Amino acid sequence: MTSQYKTARTQFNPNSNLPTVSTQLDSVRTYQFECRFEGVPGNVGASLTTAAKQVSPIAGASDEIVVDRVNDKMYYPGKFTPEAVTITFDNQLLTETSPALWNWFSQTYNPVTGEVAALSPPGGTGGGLKANSLRIVELDNANEPFASIELYGVYPQGISFSEKNYSTNEFSTIEVVFRYDFLGYKRPSSL
Repeated sequence: MTSQYKTARTQFNPNSNLPTVSTQLDSVRTYQFECRFEGVPGNVGASLTTAAKQVSPIAGASDEIVVDRVNDKMYYPGKFTPEAVTITFDNQLLTETSPALWNWFSQTYNPVTGEVAALSPPGGTGGGLKANSLRIVELDNANEPFASIELYGVYPQGISFSEKNYSTNEFSTIEVVFRYDFLGYKRPSSL
């Protein structure tokens, strides 16, 4: 097996060229992404693509099944339990992101009327309170899609509008907590 760094260094000749820096081992930058919602229910629209300031870690774990036999203890993977994901949106001035997110949240549970939306089957199929999917698209250095993390059966669980304060110079944001049924990861060949 050859090393990318070693190969680049062996091609360096101090008298004729500069050392090269490999870009083939670059990491995906955490600040290059966008959020695409598909199959958003109600008057929000079928799809919603938006930039976001921050996405919390997308996580979940398999619960363990413990099998005890005499002097043995074995562990097996059980059901997958996803954790809620929090997305902070800050592009509110010229887009319809804020009203769209509020309309969706108020359809899930309307705090004014106390109404709760009809339920959707697991994974979402349109209708009800869940969007079919939320795709968080990771972009490469040329802003081309590199990979995506897809959350299925997504609905807003909570919403928080940022503090309004004259003493700061920060953008106004909306923070939305989303719940989902299950997730997937795709690379460019399948985007």
